[in-house]
Amino acid sequence: MARQSPQRPDADEPELGDTDGPTGPDVESGPADRSLWDELSIDPVEIALPAGTGFTLRAYRAARELTPTDVAERDEDDPFLARRQVVEAEDDDEVVILDEEFAALSAEDEDDADRKGVSDGKRAGGKGTDTLDADASDADDDTDASDADEDADADDDTDGDEEVPVFLSHKGRLLLFKTPESLVSFIRSGAPNDLSQLDGWNELSERVEPADIAPRDEDTYELDLVVENLRGGHDTWDPTLLIEAGEVARDLSYALRLPAVLDMLSAGSSLDDLDEALRASVNGGVGGFLGRRRLKKIGAQTASLGWRTIVGKISAVVDWRD
Repeated sequence: MARQSPQRPDADEPELGDTDGPTGPDVESGPADRSLWDELSIDPVEIALPAGTGFTLRAYRAARELTPTDVAERDEDDPFLARRQVVEAEDDDEVVILDEEFAALSAEDEDDADRKGVSDGKRAGGKGTDTLDADASDADDDTDASDADEDADADDDTDGDEEVPVFLSHKGRLLLFKTPESLVSFIRSGAPNDLSQLDGWNELSERVEPADIAPRDEDTYELDLVVENLRGGHDTWDPTLLIEAGEVARDLSYALRLPAVLDMLSAGSSLDDLDEALRASVNGGVGGFLGRRRLKKIGAQTASLGWRTIVGKISAVVDWRD
């Protein structure tokens, strides 16, 4: 069968090359210019919460260089926080329950761990130390006290040098903007905020444009998806989503002075155990295998209830700006 000749285009349609001028390959938009942010060490951040998605700014500075956000007015407006302050004033060791269901489930987990620890201790059959010489004990106490004082002095010197997060916030509330334009308008307005204490703030207000508000992937957080993902069960958990959520939740709870949320994510807590197991699970080899085994032992209900509380507490201190 003879090969058919291609049809000639209609007279009204231009043939290939019949254009008004030279053409080139389509130009794809490249990555946003990061020079401004890199120069000032401030980053645009995008956070998704159940109420919506918004843009804000975050920076890291030495603790000694920052004045913490003032939460007095925020806490006065929140009856729960006001009650918390009264309880803490009466007894510094008092535990404030943020979520009764989560607290109950966490207590069950801790009881299981305690029972296992007692059992292990009995098997170990450790001996007491009642026969130690009293003079030697006093000498050890003096040495321990001296070491403790030295450690405390060293901590005082280094704590101020530790880099801590600070967000675009005001009076204990995170400022979230629904569009880059509204964020830039606020930055240029001169309105009071916690980032204005940074050295580069005035320069940022003069140079920033809406096109600059393009957060990197690692500065985009989807807190609105965390609870639903955890409810889906171990096989559906998204390590990247959950690890990044933990990072920004810690930053926010520190910068916005939410000690109860910090406690829920602190070392040794059930949610910190979840975070460590997730980080281990994404590694290859034996470490990844052990991490996945640890995840299987973490209660999905406990994790989802804990994160529901965290997302709710963060959402409660957000000031949405259109």
